[in-house]
Amino acid sequence: MAAASVRAVALARHRPAGHDKNMSATPPPRILIVAGSDSGGGAGIQADIKTVAMLGGYPMTAITAITAQNTLGVQAVHPVPTDMVMAQIDSVLADIGADAVKIGMIGSAGTAHALADRLEALDLPVVFDPVMIATSGSVLADADVIDAFRRFLGLAALTTPNLPELAALGGEAMVRHQTRALLVKGGHGEGPVIEDRLVEPGAEQRWQHPRRDTTSTHGTGCTLASAIATGLGQGLPLADAVDRAIAFVQAALAAAPGLGQGHGPMGHGLGMVPFYHLLAAISREGWDAAAFAARWG
Repeated sequence: MAAASVRAVALARHRPAGHDKNMSATPPPRILIVAGSDSGGGAGIQADIKTVAMLGGYPMTAITAITAQNTLGVQAVHPVPTDMVMAQIDSVLADIGADAVKIGMIGSAGTAHALADRLEALDLPVVFDPVMIATSGSVLADADVIDAFRRFLGLAALTTPNLPELAALGGEAMVRHQTRALLVKGGHGEGPVIEDRLVEPGAEQRWQHPRRDTTSTHGTGCTLASAIATGLGQGLPLADAVDRAIAFVQAALAAAPGLGQGHGPMGHGLGMVPFYHLLAAISREGWDAAAFAARWG
């Protein structure tokens, strides 16, 4: 392992002593997101960043692939070279550190194996979202990448496949044997009710919610996994992190802005400008969010 990588591993959980007198007394959880970029903004790194920030975390990224995509599909994919992906990770860990890791789209089998090597040396909770196919149906992982995914199963605190991804990984029985905890997402199932199941050794918890009549579902898996990783980085028990993440996805679906001609993005901002609400919370003049919106609207 290169010297820079060794230092990154050693400092992964290190929090530098504060030198800024205005620094928050309780720094946010540092969430390292390893995933692809979605030019349309609905999924991938873009959805991850919005989710982590909305839930109180500090998002950091290692981009594995650049995609040209919109709500209609993926038009082009350019994998980022493995050395560059690992350089992003080492740079972040050596300086800022991390409290949790979320893995999404992986650009190549080589990158998957290099990332697994690095994660094996870290004592961090990892949420693995085995991204294979976009909401539009575009393939984002070939057979070699899917085969390399098996290394992440043993490293992850939680693996979050949808039903087609679970089947591609060998089915529930096999995945349960290989990973510590499994969240089976039911969005690809049939019927008016969606059921998500958290399966841990000796325990199972279920969440049920009505299926929404909407096409604005792009990025639901990315959002859910990043929300869970943020919760784990904040020290929440796994079931609580999953519970909050599911609630956030439901709220974001309800607030979808209706953009694009295909599978549109969710509303990660929940239909508001969070800045105005934060200002209202500390306003000494008694201004509410609507007053700030009117001031700058």
